[in-house]
Parts: sequence; structure tokens; C-alpha cells
Amino acid sequence: MLGRKKLPSFITENVTSDLIRLENLVKIYDTGAIKVLGLKKINLTIKRGEFVAIMGHSGSGKSTLMNILGCLDRPTLGHYYLDGIDTEGLSSDELSAVRNLKIGFVFQSFNLISRTSAQKNVELPMTYARIPKKHRSARALELLDCVGLSARASHMPNELSGGQRQRVAIARALANEPPLILADEPTGNLDTAASIEIMEIFSELHEAGATVVVVTHEENIAAFTKRIIRFSDGQIISDEINPTPTERSGVVHTKGLYKNKNAGEEGTACC
Repeated sequence: MLGRKKLPSFITENVTSDLIRLENLVKIYDTGAIKVLGLKKINLTIKRGEFVAIMGHSGSGKSTLMNILGCLDRPTLGHYYLDGIDTEGLSSDELSAVRNLKIGFVFQSFNLISRTSAQKNVELPMTYARIPKKHRSARALELLDCVGLSARASHMPNELSGGQRQRVAIARALANEPPLILADEPTGNLDTAASIEIMEIFSELHEAGATVVVVTHEENIAAFTKRIIRFSDGQIISDEINPTPTERSGVVHTKGLYKNKNAGEEGTACC
């Protein structure tokens, strides 16, 4: 797999149909003076291959949930199973490995390293995964070509538009072929045209077999997804299938970004 060294069995051997499973999840923030209940006994399952939006206003709990789903924070009570792995019992190093290999992150602010080229930014997760330089360089160039940025591989982030920076971020998120893509307000810093382009890319990834979870407060962004979960005051207030997701324009924005390796087959957007 991409020239990677042998991985821990708890990462490589766990492949389940329920990619995300939350059981009675509670998050309490202790400020010293008071305790704030951020999440209140959340029970939620997201199956492999779903395209989901998590919606809510500021303070609703959606960002708290996002941090837990991304293994950036731990719940106070309850369990979070990611691809069959109970994250409660993982050490800090094991959580880092899970983040690196199971999850691809896409953030509102792109989170690219400013003085590093697009290619080197895409290579970064593979560096942490100890993939040999030759393999990660070739993979990064392949991914940038997939998102139409091969000619910009040597450019710094400040030399790219917002939409181009987010495409670099998506390429980086897919570097280690993770089963889960977590996108936190991915269109928040983009204009309308670039926002549509990014959501169409996520739609293409979903069609290729990726599990995509988008956190957003924008109805027109959530409309691209096939399931919409709404939060308020740390609780799920609705969880509904979207019967009429926004249709793609027909323009192919990627030339093959995602490999549906867990299904043993290639999806429509496969390299």
C-alpha cells in the first residue's frame, strides 16, 4: 500500500460497514466555575459510503462533535467506534495513527503550511505515515493532477486562489486513502462558484465510495448531501434523508481522486 511500512493491526484489520458509531456520547466542559454540557447522550451511526451533512448554529454542538469524530478530542462519557475501533482505549500515539490513516481532514481555513509548496503540503500525511520519499512524491503529484493542479505543484499557498487551496487540501486529505473524509465548514472562506466546485468534488468522491461528513451551517451546502443531521443545544433534533440532493453540473472536477479499496473495487472517480 503506497510503499508503506507495516501498520498496527488495530488499524489495518478493522473494516466495518458502520464506519462511525456513537453510543450515549456525552461531552462536558469544566470551566472551573461551571460545567457546560456540550453533547447530551448522542447515539448515531454513519455507514461506510454515506454522504452526510451535520448542521447547526454556533454553540449547537456540531463543532464539538466534529472534534470527537476527528479524534481531536475525547468524549467525557460514552463510546466512539471508528471503523469498529473503540477510540476510548487508544493511547495518544494510537489516536495520532488513527487520525493519519483513517481520517482525511478538510478545514475552512485550509490549514496549509504557508511556506511549503502544494506538493509538499499534500505529501505531509504520507511523511507522518513513514511512506518513502519516492512514493509520497509520486502520489502527491498524482493527487494534484487529479484535482487539476499539476501545473501548480511548486506554487506556495499564497500564490493560489481560495478554491485552489481547498483543492490542495482535499488532495492532502486523500493522501493516505482514508475511509473517512471530515470537512469542517469547507466552503466558509470561498465565493459561490468555488463553493459549488468543492461540493461537487465531495459528491464525486462519495460516488466513488468515500464516506464524506460535512459540518456546515449553510442550507445550500447541506443540500448536496444525501443525509442531513441537525443539532441544537448539544442534541440531535432531526436526522433525515435528503430526497433531492443538489445535482452535479456534469463537469468532472477530478480525474480520479479516490480508491474504494475497502470494497475491493474502483469507483467512478478512481485513479
